[in-house]
Amino acid sequence: MTNEKLAMLKEKANLVRKGIIEGTHAAGCGHPGGSLSITDIVTYLYFAEMNIDEKNPKMANRDRFVMSKGHAAPALYSVLANRGFFPVEDLLTLRKTDSYLQGHPDMKGIPGVDMSTGSLGLGISAACGMALAAKINGDSYRVYCAVGDGESEEGQVWEAAMFAAHYGLDNLTVFLDYNGLQIDGAVKDVMNPTPHDTKFASFGWNVITIDGHNFEEIEAAVNAAKAFKGKPTAIIANTVKGKGVSFMENLASWHGKAPNDDEYATAMAELNK
Repeated sequence: MTNEKLAMLKEKANLVRKGIIEGTHAAGCGHPGGSLSITDIVTYLYFAEMNIDEKNPKMANRDRFVMSKGHAAPALYSVLANRGFFPVEDLLTLRKTDSYLQGHPDMKGIPGVDMSTGSLGLGISAACGMALAAKINGDSYRVYCAVGDGESEEGQVWEAAMFAAHYGLDNLTVFLDYNGLQIDGAVKDVMNPTPHDTKFASFGWNVITIDGHNFEEIEAAVNAAKAFKGKPTAIIANTVKGKGVSFMENLASWHGKAPNDDEYATAMAELNK
């Protein structure tokens, strides 16, 4: 990765993080913690990898992205806005009654959203269907999906994993956002789903483990997934909940609450540095 590309990705990720903080603060609710942990991954996909066109969101041969952990909508909205799918200033309408930016992604009303999600486990299942459709129709697009570590406690996730391996969906790449925390505390304490790597492998997946905040590792993993044939790929991304805002990092309490005015000012001051 060139220094110029790395600098661009870091700049875009910072803008995405600002959008997450601005949106959740304006709404007075939302999910900043898990949105900030997935930011670097969605930034890489939308600014460096996926075949998409913000002027033609429904382009038939576009790559697809599914935010299976639908509560991380602030991250998805922010990256879409910063990519040009809709105005960045609309992020301030998050969760307002008259806004198209609902609390969870809505494929019918939001440009660039490929799947409505929110019920945990649903998104990865839909991503499997998209990938299988591409196989059946001979289409070249790839499907990317982000799954939460708490979400991986859902049985539907593993049904989808079995499905993807059975049909050899090597055009599907799943990022497991392993920040170690969910709304009720540590994932391992609530309902331990680990080890994710050996579980996905036992279901027939190609598995890669990375630092989910290292763009060079993200790029290498994405390229390896594209090169691997015959199996879907699970990228286990070790991340930090609340990444980029010091007082939010590694705290489950920031799973589902918005910053107040003072916290907003502190967060934005850190990001503006």
